Amino acid sequence: MEIREIQAFLRAAQCQSISKAAASLGYTQAAVTIQIKQLEKSLNTKLFDRVGNKIFLTEQGETFASYANTILKEIALAKDALSEDKVPTGSLVIGTIESICAAIFPSLLQKFHKLYPKVNINVITGSPNELLQQMDDNSIDIVYFMDQKKYNTKWAKIIEEPVEILFVTPAHSPLAHKGPMPLAELIKEPFLLTEKDASYRYVLDQHLAARGLKIRPFLESGNTDFVLRSLRQEQAVTFLPKFSVQTDIKNGTLVNVPVSDFQLKIWRQVVYRKDRYITSEMQAFINLVKQEEVFY
Repeated sequence: MEIREIQAFLRAAQCQSISKAAASLGYTQAAVTIQIKQLEKSLNTKLFDRVGNKIFLTEQGETFASYANTILKEIALAKDALSEDKVPTGSLVIGTIESICAAIFPSLLQKFHKLYPKVNINVITGSPNELLQQMDDNSIDIVYFMDQKKYNTKWAKIIEEPVEILFVTPAHSPLAHKGPMPLAELIKEPFLLTEKDASYRYVLDQHLAARGLKIRPFLESGNTDFVLRSLRQEQAVTFLPKFSVQTDIKNGTLVNVPVSDFQLKIWRQVVYRKDRYITSEMQAFINLVKQEEVFY
């Protein structure tokens, strides 16, 4: 049993795909397949089942995954203890939602790379609940997400800061020149929205449902950049975190549409498991996040 086989196994379990695991590790798909088969041979068990285009852990695979994570954490601990300069050189797995990945991470990770060029970073995007579950399963080191306040006695929270969510429209839209309007009137306009699993979209839908209202967007996408590019060319409205649209607002491309009877704040949060060993790579990222300012 080799370390790289264990790493390939955990990444394949994380990605639910051999090809995605190979791409993130810098291996060929064939190499990862061989490594997993060698591991299964060593353990004399089947670790994965295939369903369609995805792979899933077997019961034996689930059992081994917890041991595999412990093995790699102990190896990281040993390397860190023996390191003379303590300069981070290992890997870091960060979970985040798409809007943060598009708006905050490019600058944040560029700074991190300049400070720690030898660290390999793997960014996984998904809904907050999916990411937090993967963190609880030790598949993700740190989760950087946005949602209503979430607490768990097993987590250490690095950041908890409010984020304003805005309705915005292009500067050339007639709505750009109107004053505050009721939400019931605004939702009659053409909308481009993020997918329903986005935390702020979910809260908006719940608020509307409580009032017997429903929003029917003509376009939905999980890609924030795509939503913004489409919005700039349409006379429509979207609903996004202020940090996602602040550059467009500053440049005069987009305009905030004030709503007289609805305002939403979601919380930007960064967490990790209390009971896990904090690698030097994790500590370096934690320190940078604490120093980094996100303007609203």
